[in-house]
Amino acid sequence: MTEIVVLADTHIRPHSTRRLPPAVYAALERADLVLHAGDVVTGEVLEELATFAPTHAVLGNNDAELAGRLPEQRCFTVEGLRIAMIHDSGPSTGRPARLRRRFPTADLVVFGHSHIPVDAPGLDGQRLFNPGSPTERRRQPDHTFGRLRVDGGRLVEHRIVVV
Repeated sequence: MTEIVVLADTHIRPHSTRRLPPAVYAALERADLVLHAGDVVTGEVLEELATFAPTHAVLGNNDAELAGRLPEQRCFTVEGLRIAMIHDSGPSTGRPARLRRRFPTADLVVFGHSHIPVDAPGLDGQRLFNPGSPTERRRQPDHTFGRLRVDGGRLVEHRIVVV
């Protein structure tokens, strides 16, 4: 069983007083893997996340400092589950078909950018997952992050956690 913490849009700037909420740190203590779907803003955040578990991240539109260090998209497997990551999935209209075309073999597509949590079926069994933001909720009612559990190549748990 692999425990995954999913973050996006943390927007923690250098020398900022903004930090991840305590609930995120508690989840990171139990994580086997961390995914960050962009708008990390600074490498220090990635370095901190990596002290908890291996961390995979993609480049967001606010990640100028990380250009050349992070890919725009990433595909990998966890226990045989095929995961794709991208920061901006585009508008919600047509998203399932667009992400199926872009990542035709992915079982799960993780994305960010909108700060709007999404845990929804895509096309042909693909799962679409945006953890929202644990630090900048914008027009959303709550700060959020994601938790996933993978067992034997299957996504056995996927949920948006309110902090």
